[in-house]
Amino acid sequence: MMKQFLTLLLAVVALSVPITAQAAPLRIEITEGVIEPLPFAAPDFVPENSAARQLAQDLAQVVADDLAGTGLFRQIPDSAFISQISSFSSPVQFADWKAINAQALITGAVNLESNGRLVVKFRLYDVFAGQELGGGLQFAGTQDGWRRMAHKVADAVYSRITGEGGYFDSRVVYVNETGPKNDRKKRLAIMDYDGANVQYLTDSRSIVLAPRFSPTGDRILYTSYETGFPRIYLLDVASVRRRVLEDQTGTMSFAPRFGPDGQTVVYSVTQGGNTDIYRMDVSTGSAQRLTSAASIETAPSFSPDGSQIVFESDRSGTPQMYIMSATGGEPRRISFGQGRYGTPVWSPRGDLIAFTKQSKGRFHIGVMRTDGSEERLLTASFLDEGPTWSPNGRVIMFTRETQGAGGQASLYSVDISGRNLKRVKTLGGASDPAWSPLQN
Repeated sequence: MMKQFLTLLLAVVALSVPITAQAAPLRIEITEGVIEPLPFAAPDFVPENSAARQLAQDLAQVVADDLAGTGLFRQIPDSAFISQISSFSSPVQFADWKAINAQALITGAVNLESNGRLVVKFRLYDVFAGQELGGGLQFAGTQDGWRRMAHKVADAVYSRITGEGGYFDSRVVYVNETGPKNDRKKRLAIMDYDGANVQYLTDSRSIVLAPRFSPTGDRILYTSYETGFPRIYLLDVASVRRRVLEDQTGTMSFAPRFGPDGQTVVYSVTQGGNTDIYRMDVSTGSAQRLTSAASIETAPSFSPDGSQIVFESDRSGTPQMYIMSATGGEPRRISFGQGRYGTPVWSPRGDLIAFTKQSKGRFHIGVMRTDGSEERLLTASFLDEGPTWSPNGRVIMFTRETQGAGGQASLYSVDISGRNLKRVKTLGGASDPAWSPLQN
């Protein structure tokens, strides 16, 4: 399956029919309040040859699932359609789509050439304005990459209507869990953001924890107990080759995360009973100690511009969140609510920090401003932890574990306003998710 990601060639070109750019009224204004989902119609794409018939249906369904899954859009069922789209070039009968209250209409066509090359094109219409929204686009690649093309169509539709970047053409690396709770087997797995195209990157002979993508999505950092002590490994996604990143005798290293330059890594090292944060240049192996307090410092995360690091520390007596310069120095505390704070992760937009909070016997996923203001708790359960951001900073994925001897870890996602909480599809138990950037 990895081959499809490596061989997929996506060419994005304007369709031959010229489109005049316009400021259309069709737009979702995303606020912190209740959003009324925008009704849209996504008829089966038009197959331009018989070989493309099933793909035309499947592509349209993935596009519709992507959009409806955000909670911002509501799909109108095919049974309500008055008009059918039988030709990609035929004029749209806007009155028929207005009659069923479709505010957006997505049309597409699919051609599977004899050499296996797949061509997908689409258009987006503002039904009530009676105009096309933006220009038509065309994607071309291998047949195996049809889901990626569907995600790219959905990203384009999402972006044009919301004004934000999309997040559907992305992947998630996580820890796959099998077996009973007292003998849990763990291995690294990678999948599309919606749970499709699962691959396993390691076996289950050793405990693995906290996988993290590089900024380009081609490498993964993770912690393994393969040697009996936690060690940080660097894995190449395409080749699945790996190497130990940091190995000091008598120490434990864990909680790694890339900097935005892709060459710098921050992580924690435990030595002599003390845990501090270090940073390393991946290419040279040169390491620098950033903290030296007589406390536990862990879970570091860079700001998007690489100038600061947020991390977890118990220097005040309980785990709290602090921010310091990326080169070290005196940190400032940003969490002051009741409870214990941990696993902070900086939003890709730079405006928020997501975290895990434990308070009054419950676990929460929350967000706050980088100065500690406007704290909002988005979830509450027996055990929620380990947030990770979607590439556009709109959605947070995390681990939720159920109670009891038969409890199992699963992945969930929630919008940053606290809406649209839902379980993410995975094969078996799953924990420690990390969201990739958009794929190239």
